[in-house]
Amino acid sequence: MNPFWSMSASTGRKRSDSEEKSAPGEQRNSPSRSSFGKKQLPCIPKNAVPITKPMSPSASAPSTNGTHASYGPFYLEYSLLAEFTLVIKQKLPGIYVQPSYKSALMWFGVIFIRHGLYQDGVFKFTVYIPDNYPDGDCPRVVFDIPVFHPLVNPESGELDVKRAFAKWRRNHNHIWQVLMYARTVFYKIQTVEPLNPEAAVLYEKDVQLFKSKVVDSVKLCNSHLFDQPKIDDPYAISFSPWNPTVHEEARQRMFMHRRKPDEQTQKVSGLSWVKPGLTQPFSKDDSALQT
Repeated sequence: MNPFWSMSASTGRKRSDSEEKSAPGEQRNSPSRSSFGKKQLPCIPKNAVPITKPMSPSASAPSTNGTHASYGPFYLEYSLLAEFTLVIKQKLPGIYVQPSYKSALMWFGVIFIRHGLYQDGVFKFTVYIPDNYPDGDCPRVVFDIPVFHPLVNPESGELDVKRAFAKWRRNHNHIWQVLMYARTVFYKIQTVEPLNPEAAVLYEKDVQLFKSKVVDSVKLCNSHLFDQPKIDDPYAISFSPWNPTVHEEARQRMFMHRRKPDEQTQKVSGLSWVKPGLTQPFSKDDSALQT
């Protein structure tokens, strides 16, 4: 298993002073240094394996991380780890995502719609992240089953994300914003320059027929909720019917769980996956992270 994703369950991480001052891709003015005190990047671990590219429906743009040279794959992994940590911190309502086991550039997700025209809809989707992230285009969102919606391509199921992120700006745009946009489109319908002209026209001219087609679309998606994932990946999101012998115990644990008194005031700071005094990623013992 890729050790990168074994850390993804952590909910936060405080950046060290050196990270704040020397984040890759940022240009900052720094005081003059003597030649013997010049900073140098650490050596790349010999046993490190770069992340793999996902099987995306369309070809990805060529990588433009030339400034990172051979450190590009490691910078990309840290960027994606930071993005997933932000997603966890945001606690997005009605949205659940899980990075792929096979590729850090592909995330599986599901959106739960609680009210409105698409009420009771459960829409599974996949996020495809460009291999030159965060310098390339915005991530793509593709629904497993095309939803009847003006901004969703009726053939491919891809959501029109670029209308909200026409130009992806690093350190300004984040993946959690893309996920929130994917949820918002089901509550605030837009019909300008639609990917599904039929849905746009019906919403403008015959809202009752539009609602009828939306109900049919929600039923179709929910009828395939228990289907096996289309992508063969152990981390792909799958659902199973309620089974008391399997799920009741977990349900009771969730309702019975309470924080211990000492946990309410406990503060965790300075977490890192690098052992103090070293520069090699993941050199810190896992037991040291447990509280």
